[in-house]
Amino acid sequence: MTVEFISGININPSNELNRLRLPAIDVPFLKRYARTLDEGGFDYTLVPYHSSYQDPFTLASAITQFTERLKPIVALRPNTIYPTVAAKQLATLDQLSGGRAVVHFIAGGDDSEQAREGDRLSKTERYARQAEYIDILRRVWTSTTPFDHAGTYYSFEDFVSVVRPVNGTIPVSVGGSSQDAYRVGGAQADIFGLWGEPLKETKEQIDAVAEQARLAGREDTPRIWVTFRPIIAPTDELAWEKAHRILGVLQGNNGVAHAAFRSTGQREPANVGSQRLLRVARDGDLHDRALWTPTASATNATGASTALVGTPETVAAAILDYVDLGAELISIRGYDNFNDVVDYGRYIIPLVREELAHRETTGRRGEVVREDAGLDRLAAPAVTSRSGPPDEQGLSVAGAGQLGQQVAS
Repeated sequence: MTVEFISGININPSNELNRLRLPAIDVPFLKRYARTLDEGGFDYTLVPYHSSYQDPFTLASAITQFTERLKPIVALRPNTIYPTVAAKQLATLDQLSGGRAVVHFIAGGDDSEQAREGDRLSKTERYARQAEYIDILRRVWTSTTPFDHAGTYYSFEDFVSVVRPVNGTIPVSVGGSSQDAYRVGGAQADIFGLWGEPLKETKEQIDAVAEQARLAGREDTPRIWVTFRPIIAPTDELAWEKAHRILGVLQGNNGVAHAAFRSTGQREPANVGSQRLLRVARDGDLHDRALWTPTASATNATGASTALVGTPETVAAAILDYVDLGAELISIRGYDNFNDVVDYGRYIIPLVREELAHRETTGRRGEVVREDAGLDRLAAPAVTSRSGPPDEQGLSVAGAGQLGQQVAS
């Protein structure tokens, strides 16, 4: 199986640990970050969307000019751009990048965030609109003569585009954890995105997407994309120390145990994916080989927020567990963004690829990445009291990608 790696783009040095909260694009940093992803073996980078963020199409265009092979995944909310316009924008990006454009659809899981840009449809309606939108995009990319469209959400006449994707079409990604997401993604997506849940629950979601593909009459199924936040160090013990320091920063309360944070009465998020992560977190801190959930609790599961904790070998083995379930795209995004990207490219991506290549060549498993890596740990160590707050200027490494140079608390 071919496995590809995804990350997320960063436009400046701000991250969840240093909490700089810089709003502007730092062009030299963006260029360096994109090139580090390109050179580190990442295949894709997600360019996110939020009502307050920079335009993802413009950022994606810039990224393609800084890199040779990295594919930008443009996050797109259907309420923000008319589909005929988006089809041309994506095809233009695809031509500009030599066929590297990908689009990831966000139906919208938060009514308040959707309303900030005038979208007041129900969640079910948003998914129905998304399905219509995808159909229009694909017809725009393939039609050579003018056509009309009279749908529930969009209507136009006599439209044709001369802007063609390099390879005839552009990969379409859909994400989510609701039945509506499974239905639309299973029927129409080339890629289906999931957040990192335990293996059992992930398998159930993969099966649900495959069933919807079957019901839609497809002979194939979407490629599965699963997202994690790895925390790595030279030993498992150092990785767990680092994980708890990161947790303390995420909580913002000098490292008080995450159980206390759970009882603060936060409003439960509206989207099903976040609800599922919080439910998994309530079931326990550590799942399977290395999946750690307190980071989801600490952030109210805002976005992909479950970690994989351990040595590079332990984390690589955990990733391979998901590959064995059928995941073909793995997203790994850290908390100390730039340094983590360097470390992932040095220590995780090569291990996973070498193990898969070894399996393909020899038919044997576990000789590059041990099959028992990390399995001797039945529970993560408890949070220990500390004399002061965690260092907020970056907990993963002292310098760019120097794995193991831990910052003392």
